[in-house]
Amino acid sequence: MNLHTLKPADGSTGKGKRVGRGQGSGRGGTSARGHKGAQSRSGYSRKKGFEGGQMPLQRRVPKFGFKNVNRVEYKSLNLDTLQSLVDTHKVELIDIDVLREHGLIAKSDLVKVLGRGELKSKVTVKVHAFSGTAVKAIEAAGGTAEKI
Repeated sequence: MNLHTLKPADGSTGKGKRVGRGQGSGRGGTSARGHKGAQSRSGYSRKKGFEGGQMPLQRRVPKFGFKNVNRVEYKSLNLDTLQSLVDTHKVELIDIDVLREHGLIAKSDLVKVLGRGELKSKVTVKVHAFSGTAVKAIEAAGGTAEKI
């Protein structure tokens, strides 16, 4: 196969419709647009979700629920993740900078440590929030859990 031998698949290309070229073409007169109305005019474009004047779906369906503007969204990390961080990188202090450096959180994330898995190493953890089980597990391993 070479560039000069490439060609479209058979039947995949064809000549476009030539509309508005007289009655003998079969597409003269109204140019295959029907009679009158907005859709026959040049420049017509239908709005997204428009249903021909019928009440559109997004207005027929009722609204429900709400978004709490004061919600604080935390990035959750579990104890097993912290343990694997300690095992691979031999860290004794786990804080925001260490987590960011190893790609576990983004720049603006708030972090909450949750209690899944087990922590065997004695480490100091300094993050924004902890679950109760996480604090117990960290202290049981001989470490400390400090809120920022």
